[in-house]
Amino acid sequence: MNKHITAPLDNETAGELRAGDYIYITGTIYTARDAAHKRMEEALERGEELPLDVKNNIIYYMGPSPAREGRPIGSAGPTTASRMDKYAPRLLDMGLKGMIGKGKRTPQVLDAVVRNGAVYFAAVGGAGALLSKCIISSEIIAYEDLGTEAIRRLEVKDFPVIVVADCKGNNLYETAIKEYCTEN
Repeated sequence: MNKHITAPLDNETAGELRAGDYIYITGTIYTARDAAHKRMEEALERGEELPLDVKNNIIYYMGPSPAREGRPIGSAGPTTASRMDKYAPRLLDMGLKGMIGKGKRTPQVLDAVVRNGAVYFAAVGGAGALLSKCIISSEIIAYEDLGTEAIRRLEVKDFPVIVVADCKGNNLYETAIKEYCTEN
């Protein structure tokens, strides 16, 4: 099913999304990859505030290439999500409502998705140039010294993703394999 949603997410919207849904996100999302997640974890360990309020927000695991003239961002394809798995449960427990990446997640992350009424989306790997066309603006908000891994605030319009794991415990990667195996 195709759905258009607005970010940040609320509990009702996140609760209606199901594994396999095609989603178009419009609104504000944030980027953060490995190095930014590590810094956020270190900040939390020191009792400090994060540079963004994760509550109800979506983090896109992406580090863009440099922007061409006249564009807000360069190629913006997803990073392998499992690289953030050791950090994701804590952020989800703090209210993070969505994550965008590619690839499978650990059982601990999937449990945290269900426990917190969140969602894991996948963006199509290898389509970074196309995905960047859905990004209206990009602003570094933290950790500028990390370059492409700095935290950015993105304004997106009709950013295409697929729900992989929903808050009911459905996981597209598991159901798709089962469907394929029964058909062949």
